[in-house]
Amino acid sequence: MNNMENQNKKIVTRFAPSPTGFLHIGGIRTALYAWAYARKNNGTFILRIEDTDKAREVDGSIEHIIESLKWIGINWAEGPDIGGPNAPYKQSERLDSYVKYAKILIDKGLAYADPYTEEEVEVFRKKADENKKPFLYRDHRPENPPIWDGSKPLRFKVADIKSYEWEDVVRGHLKAGEEALDDFILIKSDGYPTYNFAHIIDDLEMGVTHVMRGDEFISSTPKFLSVFDALKIKRPEFVTLPPIMGDDGKKKLGKRDGAKDFLEYSKEGYLPEAMMNFLAFIGWSPEGEQEILSPEEFINLFDINKIHISGGKYNEEKLDWINKEHIKRLKNDELEKYIFEWLPKELQIKKIIPIIAERISKFGDIKNMVNSGELDFFYKKPEYESSKLIYKDTIKEIIAHNLENALDALTRTEEIDFTQDKIKPILMELSDNLPNRGQILHPVRFALSGLDKSPDPFILSEILGKEETISRIKKAIELLS
Repeated sequence: MNNMENQNKKIVTRFAPSPTGFLHIGGIRTALYAWAYARKNNGTFILRIEDTDKAREVDGSIEHIIESLKWIGINWAEGPDIGGPNAPYKQSERLDSYVKYAKILIDKGLAYADPYTEEEVEVFRKKADENKKPFLYRDHRPENPPIWDGSKPLRFKVADIKSYEWEDVVRGHLKAGEEALDDFILIKSDGYPTYNFAHIIDDLEMGVTHVMRGDEFISSTPKFLSVFDALKIKRPEFVTLPPIMGDDGKKKLGKRDGAKDFLEYSKEGYLPEAMMNFLAFIGWSPEGEQEILSPEEFINLFDINKIHISGGKYNEEKLDWINKEHIKRLKNDELEKYIFEWLPKELQIKKIIPIIAERISKFGDIKNMVNSGELDFFYKKPEYESSKLIYKDTIKEIIAHNLENALDALTRTEEIDFTQDKIKPILMELSDNLPNRGQILHPVRFALSGLDKSPDPFILSEILGKEETISRIKKAIELLS
């Protein structure tokens, strides 16, 4: 199908995962690009399940796939959970369809029942090795194959052994020699089709116009093209996506490098719109410098002609940065909802929301803060040694004197004025006559938090309130004396 024909035809894309375990970011990105392209062009995005490898199927995988896609915000017009005009959407429920097209190929003399046992095939392989030639099934086609009754594999007979050339939206002009062609299995002896056959028939019957896929399918494309030719059907547009590389950029992302179950990102406290933003940029980039995109902005900007050829790096630091930027975009009530989901009841204090938001890149960081005791000082009086109140080499008596001045000034501050904006100038004025501001700001901050790292004393004073602030500074003075 050429570009002019595509412009006049409704765009239909699909995501067709196998239910063989968890879904990781490579699969999700394929779905994301296919979904975005259909949305951008008012087309149709289909979810289809390729469940013909029953030996590898994992219970619950289909539900897991659906949950993963829905979490990131990908929806579909047709699929196994909602049906549609091309139902069913599980390959295991479409077996009649594959048999129909298999019989067309048989009638054309382009498919045959494979009569060989595994032992016989092994003999052919060994002979090819001895002759230092590649093993090709087409070199051993039976002269009088048995009638196919479903008890033996049905094998495709490549009609024309030739070189193939094709266009890829991303990779441009591609070609492969005749050595890429061989007779391959269409339908296995268990009655289930192979991927090489089933996806072609499904795409044909569902009207798929653009096939988003990984680069591992390039080498198999001549096989697909030979089936298109045998059935005299038009090719869809191939859109080969770049691989997602590990952080070092040297190899494809694997489990050891962070390719984990996609829903783990939800459990770690990432925002779905941030994950979409992050994945969008691994293999694609729009014009301009904008890096933070909402789902709507991404769809509007998405262009398959700007998909990269070379692999994109998976960088978790970049993900954290993008997620933090999306946290900043949240409305106050949304931010409160997310943060409170991660906080114990005693810490669900509205005043500490800005502090927490400032110090996290994902909501799972809150769990670490809670577990490490980093937030205990908001509801527990801190315990510490008096030496922790000392700033550098300042003598103890000076620190105690500075704390007494702070105590006096804060005691005289009205409750209504106990805000960081009012407290900051009070403490800063006291520090103006000191050799170093840290001689008062450090002991006040430590008296309030008991931590080496914490928000500044002005913020802490407002959150704790006048009574608790004064109580903690008094305790610090007692410790020094």
